[in-house]
Amino acid sequence: MQYRVYSGPKGSGEISPIAKERMLFKEFAALDDALSWARHVEQGGRVPLLVEGDDGTQMDRRAIADALGVGQREQVGR
Repeated sequence: MQYRVYSGPKGSGEISPIAKERMLFKEFAALDDALSWARHVEQGGRVPLLVEGDDGTQMDRRAIADALGVGQREQVGR
């Protein structure tokens, strides 16, 4: 299974299918690794725009932010 993380500069909008074909992405074997990279991208001042998996997973900016927020809350609760 492969998961791709697409990102862009702050202020980037949603990715159109045509734009996605021309964008660079980073690929991971596990969803957790892809979300960890998305967090790293955020901390570096960029925006994770899309996480897409071979299994049909599609996480847009909002879903990624929600998932990263849940992970942040779990870390605080430790």
